[in-house]
Amino acid sequence: MGPLTGLRVVEIASLAPAPFCCMVLADLGAEVLRVDRAGAGPGLGRTPGNPLDRGRRSVAADLKSPGGAEFVLRLAGSADVLVEGFRPGVAERLGFGPRVALERNPALVYGRMTGWGQQGPRSQQAGHDINYIAMSGALHPVGPADRPPVPPINYIGDFGGGGMLLAVGILAALFERQRSGQGQVVDAAMVDGAALLSSFIHGLHATGIWADRRGTNLLDGTAPFYDTYATSDGRYVSVGALEPQFYAALLKGLGLTGEDLPPQNDPAGWPALRERFTAIFASRTRDEWEDTFAGTDACVAPILTLTEAPHHPDNRAREVFVELAGVVQPAPAPRFDRTPAAVPTPGTTADATLAGWGITPDELATLRAEGTLS
Repeated sequence: MGPLTGLRVVEIASLAPAPFCCMVLADLGAEVLRVDRAGAGPGLGRTPGNPLDRGRRSVAADLKSPGGAEFVLRLAGSADVLVEGFRPGVAERLGFGPRVALERNPALVYGRMTGWGQQGPRSQQAGHDINYIAMSGALHPVGPADRPPVPPINYIGDFGGGGMLLAVGILAALFERQRSGQGQVVDAAMVDGAALLSSFIHGLHATGIWADRRGTNLLDGTAPFYDTYATSDGRYVSVGALEPQFYAALLKGLGLTGEDLPPQNDPAGWPALRERFTAIFASRTRDEWEDTFAGTDACVAPILTLTEAPHHPDNRAREVFVELAGVVQPAPAPRFDRTPAAVPTPGTTADATLAGWGITPDELATLRAEGTLS
């Protein structure tokens, strides 16, 4: 099931962005074998039903043992893709860097996930999502004008600019391999990806539409018709009525049609508009406002919590979420009409599958006896 059925991926266990990339590949049908570090414990978020673990089989190996590198290279020899998320140079020191892996399998796509990239002044420094999006310029525009920038959790660096960009790079390299027959290294850096996600804003800035000051632009919460509002029950709604016809529908739903209001696109009048919108939205509950705007083009939607989102009728109708091992989580996306992705399964052990990766029972016994495999 899934458009990537038949694709074989070796994943060297890491945290967040690279596992997200491999989750996406597994969701779309790839056979992903994750190599966990022996004795490393469950790790961050490593629980039954954890979304970032789903769809894989796994095997625990001591990558620093004499046979660790050879084991990974054996797997890479029959794989289409290898993914690792070490700092630059670590895979090389362990003995399965891209040069030796591609010598073993010239058609291998070798995906590398880092924060700062394989080269550059900061390539050997530690960092996290917040640092990468800070250096890329993606963090600066997020937040109100009178407060420091607000970290958008770790959506931009780890997942959008990191794991998803690595998945795109891997698929592009696989497409190119159909012509050349050759694999290559995909260097996905979160600082690069976060900058790429800012392309639209850079375009607006270049034309003078976007000011390089937080809290002064159309899409950063400054415009009263593109923001969030509290409701009478302490919940919130989102408003995105940018276009004139959508703005007219918003005013109608708020009962403001015909009232003498400042022009929509005059920033001088935005404080007055915000004051009116704030008071009116605070007069009803979130769900009452959802009913009011149902079926309209006012671009008003309830802000759902993580707990609420899976149970909303709209999300249930589209089956946006699934449940695995008792954990509710987002379903695979996007959707395909001929080769739909199957509902993913929780991660399982790999003993029964290693033979398919070229590891014979005798070799498996030897690897366990010498301590390479747990």
